[in-house]
Amino acid sequence: MIDENIEEIRRQLAELMTEHRDLNDVIDRIAVDPLQNQLQLQRLKKRKLALKDQIAKLENQMIPDIIA
Repeated sequence: MIDENIEEIRRQLAELMTEHRDLNDVIDRIAVDPLQNQLQLQRLKKRKLALKDQIAKLENQMIPDIIA
């Protein structure tokens, strides 16, 4: 059961990291053109930040709790 949980977390991490990387590429392309919608750019950056937070949360779940 624990192994299945770890594998599910890894799968989610991979998906989120891919989406984060793709968003980064889109943001870079949009940011070059000053005529692009700035509101759209802000929304994409906010989504990218939310993905980063989700990635960090999942990574923390993979670290075993060490009882001192």
